[in-house]
Amino acid sequence: MSITQEQLGRRIRNAREACGLTQERVAATLDVSRPTVAQIEAGKRAISSLELDHLAHLFGRDLRDFVADDFSDTDPLAALFRAQPEVVAEPAVAEALRDCVALGREITCLERLIGVDGGGTATASYLLPPPKTRWEAVQQGERLSAEERRRLGLGDAAIPDLTELLEVQGIRTGVLNLPPDVSGLTLNDRKVGLFVVANRVQHVLRRRFSFAHEYAHVLADRDRFGLVSRSSERDNLVEVRANAFAASFLMPEDGVRQFVTGLGKGRPSRVHADVVGVVSDTEESLEIEGRTAPGSQAVQLYDVVRLAHHFGVSRVAALFRLHNLRIISKPELETLKQLDELGRGRQLAIHLGLPEPDHAEVRERFQHRILGLALEAFRREEISRGKLDELSSMLGISRDRLDSLLEDAGLIEKESDPEVVT
Repeated sequence: MSITQEQLGRRIRNAREACGLTQERVAATLDVSRPTVAQIEAGKRAISSLELDHLAHLFGRDLRDFVADDFSDTDPLAALFRAQPEVVAEPAVAEALRDCVALGREITCLERLIGVDGGGTATASYLLPPPKTRWEAVQQGERLSAEERRRLGLGDAAIPDLTELLEVQGIRTGVLNLPPDVSGLTLNDRKVGLFVVANRVQHVLRRRFSFAHEYAHVLADRDRFGLVSRSSERDNLVEVRANAFAASFLMPEDGVRQFVTGLGKGRPSRVHADVVGVVSDTEESLEIEGRTAPGSQAVQLYDVVRLAHHFGVSRVAALFRLHNLRIISKPELETLKQLDELGRGRQLAIHLGLPEPDHAEVRERFQHRILGLALEAFRREEISRGKLDELSSMLGISRDRLDSLLEDAGLIEKESDPEVVT
């Protein structure tokens, strides 16, 4: 059933209002006047397919939603905009969310075109009461981490590839340019599924922590359509819970203690034992005390470097975890942190052959996945070259790079090398 121009205008108005956007904002997107937008919404002015495509992206909607038989005034992105109106006020954050939805829908469409099941396993969900205090938030985060590790059979081991683990759980992962205050975001869309994003400008180790943080939101905050994680809101109890989960999930307590013990550290300075023996036909206990050598248990910066590398976290994250587990004191934390800020930790890592990964060279799993699907869809002639160009542009891939990729993949003919003139 086709819809009328008046019905289409009404749907555009409802979608705009659901996102909390003004007619002026829509006018700027379409490069028309505000009265023209009013005419479109009133059904008195036709809208082109290109204009409708621009509006669909602006509203975070699928273009097909506007011409379908049934139309819902609200969707997850609109609900997120309403729940966090400050998001709409920050164009960079709102645009990043729109990009998430657009990319997620594209990858879902590509999977359908080539018959790939990208759903993964059923993602777990935990019902937790809203924490009332910071301590309760921390306890919930740590318990949630322990339960999820048990469910996944991870034990106390380090997690080598966190994004792969999330993808297997049916959670899409992405890396996008976000404002400095935003570490990551979580989106739950019925057509995209679960989507977590980390800030590309952050170092890869910080992004890894952000993915674990967003994973906590996926597990414990599924009733929300989405969340934007900001450093300015780190005192929010839901964010405190997610941070506690991330630290515990990446660095489980028993795993950290075992690692530190393996370094010959972390034992108490004084040990006490009662040994039961028989003296004159009577059982008596013998008290035995021992002391470790002075200073032998003090954790050094090179120990922190090794610990951080083992669990795939930053040295700062490792330091705070050691302090929270009472393995190092507050003064020791501050001293080691100051040494690291002077660049000693980075140099020690180089000397120990444990340099930090270069975040600029780290593969972005989501980009590789969608590009691989797009190449296969193009090979099967399920999408046109124009659509492939569009997807590549969304991923920040230049036309020249795409041409080289297609040539190397044997999907287009290579240009003949120029003849050498002698």
